[in-house]
Amino acid sequence: MNTRILVTGGAGFIGSNFIPYYLEAHPKVHIVNLDALTYAGSLDNLKEVEEHPRYDFVHGTICDRKLLEQLFEQHQFTGVIHFAAESHVDNSINNPGVFIETNVTGTFTLLDVAYRFWMEAPFVYKRGFALARFHQISTDEVYGSLGATGSFTEASPYAPNSPYSASKASADMLVRSYHHTYGLNTVITNCSNNYGPKQHTEKLIPTIIRKALAGEAIPIYGDGKNVRDWLYVLDHCKAVALVFKHGNAGETYCIGGDAEWTNTNIAKYICKVLDRIQPKVRGSYVEQIRFVTDRAGHDHRYAIDPYKIKRELGWEPREDFETGIQKGVQYYLDIFNKK
Repeated sequence: MNTRILVTGGAGFIGSNFIPYYLEAHPKVHIVNLDALTYAGSLDNLKEVEEHPRYDFVHGTICDRKLLEQLFEQHQFTGVIHFAAESHVDNSINNPGVFIETNVTGTFTLLDVAYRFWMEAPFVYKRGFALARFHQISTDEVYGSLGATGSFTEASPYAPNSPYSASKASADMLVRSYHHTYGLNTVITNCSNNYGPKQHTEKLIPTIIRKALAGEAIPIYGDGKNVRDWLYVLDHCKAVALVFKHGNAGETYCIGGDAEWTNTNIAKYICKVLDRIQPKVRGSYVEQIRFVTDRAGHDHRYAIDPYKIKRELGWEPREDFETGIQKGVQYYLDIFNKK
């Protein structure tokens, strides 16, 4: 019998890259994907697995306790990989309530259902579920903002600065509490900014490409000097798989791409790639870059030191930013040129 795991938010950007990878890499695993299909998720992201014999999709929300209990009973899950989240910072500033509902209340509901299904009492697992594990997918934004030097590590204090990062920090703390109070086998991964195929077009890199091709202003917040560490999505998926299988219970692992770029330099590099692949009739795409009013509470810099996951699990990012961006540009060119 195949091992069955629940993946939440699998129709979103990272989840829809993770599921095909994991199904191929683990031929004895059956995945059930629970997704609410909000604007950020689409079944079009999972066309390559929709008929896969070891994959099922369920339309629903992690806030629905009754549905979760039915799914656990039906599928006898021995693992949860929890991607589902509201994740766009701008949206959290405009409408924080939905972030609390999904990221905090939803995570609590999922945790509690898993605990009650897998365990008889605190620190006592039911027969057949001794190795069951809950994996929380989180973000480096829970750590706040860095100055010009230094990097986040697993020991960095939480200091979230947006409703989004505060909701994710709250979810992480709930996961931590279920490990320490009840003995639930949990792991948490905090990743840097992901990029690559299937990312929603509201995000920075797809927006740059979309605006460039449309001949519109390419908006960059503030002075464009905000720095992010960029991680290719498939490298992230491989790290998640490693931590889920081999990470130590109760531990946190930071996943970073060793690729710090300012927003302005990202825009300029993408424009350079576009100039080569699909040049304008006149001039360069870089001429479309415009600096716009900064985001409220915009964190200046994020950077992750992935030493722990490299040392303990042997993970390394395989894609450097320049080659990864070129793959991303080509992916979005194929999409936007069809419209």
